[in-house]
Amino acid sequence: GLAFAVLSSVHPVFGLYGSFFPVIIYAIFGMGRHVATGTFALTSLISANAVERLVPSVSTNFTANNNSGVSGLSEFEMQRIGVAAAVSFLGGIIQVAMFMLQLGSATFLLTEPVISAMTTGAATHVVTSQVKYLLGMKMPYISGPLGFFHIYAYIFENIRSVQLEALLLSLLSIVVLVLVKELNEKFQRNIKVVLPIDLLLIIATSVACYYADMEYVYGLEVVGHIPEGLPSPKTPPMNVLPEVVTEAFGVALVGYAASLALAQGSAKKFKYTVDDNQEFLAHGLSNVIPSFFFCIPSAAAMGRTALLYSTGAKTQVACLISCVLILVVIYAIGPMLYWLPMCVLASIIVVGLKGMLMQFRDLKKYWNVDKIDWSIWVSTYVFTICFAANVGLLYGVVCTIVIVIFRFPRAKTLNLKNVKEVEYKFKTEDNCESLKQVKIVSVNNPLVFLNARKFHADLIKTIQKDSTSSQACEDVNKVGCAICFSNHDIKSFSFIKCVGESLHSCHSERRVLILDCSGLNFFDYTGVSVLLQVFM
Repeated sequence: GLAFAVLSSVHPVFGLYGSFFPVIIYAIFGMGRHVATGTFALTSLISANAVERLVPSVSTNFTANNNSGVSGLSEFEMQRIGVAAAVSFLGGIIQVAMFMLQLGSATFLLTEPVISAMTTGAATHVVTSQVKYLLGMKMPYISGPLGFFHIYAYIFENIRSVQLEALLLSLLSIVVLVLVKELNEKFQRNIKVVLPIDLLLIIATSVACYYADMEYVYGLEVVGHIPEGLPSPKTPPMNVLPEVVTEAFGVALVGYAASLALAQGSAKKFKYTVDDNQEFLAHGLSNVIPSFFFCIPSAAAMGRTALLYSTGAKTQVACLISCVLILVVIYAIGPMLYWLPMCVLASIIVVGLKGMLMQFRDLKKYWNVDKIDWSIWVSTYVFTICFAANVGLLYGVVCTIVIVIFRFPRAKTLNLKNVKEVEYKFKTEDNCESLKQVKIVSVNNPLVFLNARKFHADLIKTIQKDSTSSQACEDVNKVGCAICFSNHDIKSFSFIKCVGESLHSCHSERRVLILDCSGLNFFDYTGVSVLLQVFM
């Protein structure tokens, strides 16, 4: 939370608030049992654009202002968080409006390659924004088209101003974080408690900086004053809402897209469902209500969600427990973090983005499955790098739709053909068994992101409807399944795999599903994922 507040160009304490209030709201309204909501790198970066544009960095002096709403912070800091809270408020209103319009049904346009490329590109932007802290450099805020390249141009032009002490501390922090987190992942099955290395590093470096007086001896930039306790609610400044519409839409769309991808991934992994429209409401309220408590925009984060996986969490109760720890930090530990070096916070941000940056490995599977998906990934990443995350997301969606429109005319039909009931002979090593409950589903249309979800739902309904006249079939995983890509495969389907059970039990139940994909013109990565979900 502290780190993402810095990324959002506001005082670090507001990151603590953003790690507390949104978690409670999502736990009440959200459907993702393993989704950890709170401060998020991408939404923080987007809101920083509005903060730096409307309240530029003209002063860093922290003078007390008793009327500000947060004790001990200057009017300058309160103006900055006011803008960030306004972005959160309006972004949440947009998400709630999308819930009321039932736009969750349009989320199939957010394909996996587009989301992967957008989040990877945005993560690259975030790392770039933290380079100045990692190197201990003083540099102006740079944004806009091609701002990514202007930042590195400025760094190389002023390379002599790099602070060696900050660089060494950053490298040491990154090495420790990566090493401990890798060990946590490796031995997570053998240990019940995950070492909270982020918190331990923050405490250790704060103590070291205090006793070594690094702020004055080496000139390290530190966090500074951390107010104690929770703030009183205050309405975000409504007069700035017209000026933050662009950032609010970016927060609403990018935050929701990244969060939904995590929610759907956890739902698929742990066998439950997530309502796309309900997620709009949950994340919308998680932005609107906390904005009255000086919170920056929130969303689900990959690192925290992965931590829930590793700790064996089953519900949002685990996130509520983390809120108790946040309260301890706010009321007890927070004021002690005055001496926390900013380069350490930047290191925590960079290491926390490891999961997103590692999505570069997805390029190989996209190349093997569909080279057009590979091209969409690369071009979306480039657009995100050159412009912004919301621009990259919009480009990826439009590009995907255009490509599918050009490919669809080759399709014979867009509808699932009727199920045929045929008696087949299943050849075994001993004899031939008659399988009277063999169903053939002919797929004579492209299987892409536009129809993949409906195809899977229709297939489940077909199996369940047919099974009502005989044995009940609760899940497609209890039906033997073969995927055939030619008529020859159907005539000699001795390779049928019984999913979820042994082959012997498959014979005894005599229920087999054959997917005839001989008419499948083309498919993308989403289509392949659905086929694997059915077959595996």
